[in-house]
Amino acid sequence: MKTLNQLLTLDCLPADWRAATLVGRAWLPGEPAGPSPIALRASGEIVDLATIEPTMSRLLARTDRVAIARTAVGKVIGTAESLLANSGDGRAAERPSLLAPVDLQPIKASGVTFVQSLLERVIEEQARGDTAKAEAIRAQVMRIMGNDLASVKPGSPEADEIKHVLVAQGAWSQYLEVGIGPDAEIFTKSQVMSAVGPGAEVGLHPKSSWNNPEPEIVLAITAAGETVGASIGNDVNLRDFEGRSALLLGKSKDNNASCAIGPFIRLFDDSFGVDDVRQAELTLEISGTDGFLLEGVSSMSKISRDPLDIVTHAWGPYHQYPDGFVLFLGTMFAPVKDRGAAGMGFTHKVGDLVSIATPKLGRLVNRVTTSDRAAPWTFGIGALMHNLAARGLLR
Repeated sequence: MKTLNQLLTLDCLPADWRAATLVGRAWLPGEPAGPSPIALRASGEIVDLATIEPTMSRLLARTDRVAIARTAVGKVIGTAESLLANSGDGRAAERPSLLAPVDLQPIKASGVTFVQSLLERVIEEQARGDTAKAEAIRAQVMRIMGNDLASVKPGSPEADEIKHVLVAQGAWSQYLEVGIGPDAEIFTKSQVMSAVGPGAEVGLHPKSSWNNPEPEIVLAITAAGETVGASIGNDVNLRDFEGRSALLLGKSKDNNASCAIGPFIRLFDDSFGVDDVRQAELTLEISGTDGFLLEGVSSMSKISRDPLDIVTHAWGPYHQYPDGFVLFLGTMFAPVKDRGAAGMGFTHKVGDLVSIATPKLGRLVNRVTTSDRAAPWTFGIGALMHNLAARGLLR
C-alpha cells in the first residue's frame, strides 16, 4: 500500500496536462500568508494570478480566462511537482501547497443521476439505514425493477407510465421520483469555502457506520449559467443517515471535510469540452490499512440526464448565483463488496486512501478520518476578504 505522499505526484495531473488549461488555488506563505488563484503552465511551473483576479470566482467569470491561464504574467511560486509534494502529510508552512480549486462558489450537487445509484438509494430507504438488511432488500428490489430503468429518459411519458406501475406494486420511492421524474435532485453539498483539496483528509461523521466515497465530475459554472470547466470531486456520503430519513440529507452530506475537489479545474478550450465530460470514465480505488482493496468505475456515458441539462435544474430565472457555482454530477458507484461479514457490504475505515481519477482531469487523492478529527474549518468568506485586503489584492 502506497502512502498518501507517494500518491501525490505528477500522476495526479491529466495525462495531457501540458496541453490542458489548468487553474486552481494554492496557499502561499508570507506576511500574511493566504490563498491565491493559480495556473499550471506547460513548463510545469505554477503562476500566481492573484494580482489579476484575487478569487477563482472572478477568474472563471472572465471571458479571457483561458488566455489568462495560459499566458498572463505572474509570479512563479513553484512547480506542480513541488506543490503536490507539499499538499499531503507534513506539509511545510513555508512552502506553497494546493487547496480545493474553488472559493466563493456555492457547492451544489445532483443526486440519483445513474440507475445504479438510484437502486442503491431505494435500498437504503427500504433498509432504514441498517446495512444488515441491505442484501435481502437488494435482491427484492432487483426482482421488481430489474435494470430496465437504464433506458428510461427522466420526465418522459415512458417514465410516467413506469411510475404508475411501480406505485401499483407498492414499490414507488422518493428516489425514483427524482431519478426518472421530471425534476432533478439538486442539493447543497457543502458550504462556500469549506471544500478540501488534494492530499487533505476527508471526514465522516463519527456516528456513521455505513458510508462510502462518491467519485464524481464537478462542473464549474459562471453567474451567467455558462459551464466553463470541470474537476474531480468526492461527495462523501453517509448511507445510514440518509437511509434512516431523507430529511437527514444535510447531516449525511455536509460535515467538516466531507467534500473534496481537485486537484485543478480544467477550463473548456479547443482541446477539452463538455463532450469530454460526457464520455469520461472515473476510476475509484480505496486502499485500507487493513489490506482491503476496492476498485470501481463510474462511466459518464450511463448518466440519465445530460450534464448541461442538470445545470438548468440548478440555475435559471428562478435561481441565480452571483459568484458562480460548482455542481457535482452524481455517480453510478455504490460499493457493495463485503468488508467483513458476508452481506454487510462496504463501509469506510479511518485511514483509507481514496483515489479518484480520469485521464483528462487527473487524480484526486485523500485519506479518510472522522469529521471531528479532521482539521477544523476556520477560513471562511470573512477571513478571505480580510486576508485579501491585508495583501492589497482588493480593488
